[in-house]
Amino acid sequence: MLDEDDSPDDLPEDLGTLARRSLARAGYTCLDQLTSVSESDLGRMRGMGAKAIGQIRVALAARGQSLAED
Repeated sequence: MLDEDDSPDDLPEDLGTLARRSLARAGYTCLDQLTSVSESDLGRMRGMGAKAIGQIRVALAARGQSLAED
């Protein structure tokens, strides 16, 4: 189980616990890794609703990055 000490530092602070755990279970531990994942792939993960995906998109955009194309 993911606890606060295991949380990746660069994911959005307000990203929900379920979304964080789903990302960790899938092996995604930092924002850079999510540039190879499409929005539809994220949407199939438990806890990844429109709000969580939007938060990730905004965080990536702030770094000049984006999710992979579908």
